[in-house]
Amino acid sequence: MYQFFVEPSQIQNKRIVITGSDVNHIKNVLRMKAGDEIAVSNGIDGKEYHCGIESLTEDEIVCGLRFIKEDGVELASKIYLFQGLPKADKMELIIQKAVELGAYEVIPVSAKRCVVKLDEKKAANKVSRWQGIAEAAAKQSKRAVIPRVHSVLNMKEAIAYAQDMEVKLIPYELAEDMQHTRQMIEAVQPGQRVAVFIGPEGGFEESEIQTALEAGIEPVTLGRRILRTETAGFTVISWLMYHLEQG
Repeated sequence: MYQFFVEPSQIQNKRIVITGSDVNHIKNVLRMKAGDEIAVSNGIDGKEYHCGIESLTEDEIVCGLRFIKEDGVELASKIYLFQGLPKADKMELIIQKAVELGAYEVIPVSAKRCVVKLDEKKAANKVSRWQGIAEAAAKQSKRAVIPRVHSVLNMKEAIAYAQDMEVKLIPYELAEDMQHTRQMIEAVQPGQRVAVFIGPEGGFEESEIQTALEAGIEPVTLGRRILRTETAGFTVISWLMYHLEQG
């Protein structure tokens, strides 16, 4: 079943109105017609609205609500991926896969060892593009929310942003004891917010690690091998997904 996102205001009682670019996609690409069923989410409440198409015009598609699925696909905890800016177009892949795995928000971090340096205008353009990738990935993976791609933060700002989150992890190549990593993952409870800090190529500088530790961010190991920046985040989110979806 195809899924689409709408604004909360487009869901009115038992009627859902779809507008914008999705109208052309539904009519001319998918060639759907009255009577076909689709799923709709408002990107906020985590609910999945199952409805049937009633009418199609040039500007809108009107659907009738059939039922609401409330036990949706979202993880029981919100995962915030603080990702050091990588080279080239790796960020696009990272955002796409993080959204598929269940991340709630992606925060690009301009760390000291980042090769990529973005001025304010370039950063805004990048974030806009990354948000589009997040939305497309949310549709493809049938998420009930559209994960937000935050504006680019420096490390100090990122640590401050994560200050009140219940669980804060930072994979660190000098960290040891895989049992400790396992305990940290298994201690995550439903409803908690989990911050995961991933360094860019070359990792975080020692001073950044020290600042993170002083702020209560817990160092963990991901194993005996050194993972690429685009692999490390997927690893942590996958472990969290496995833990949170058991039972």
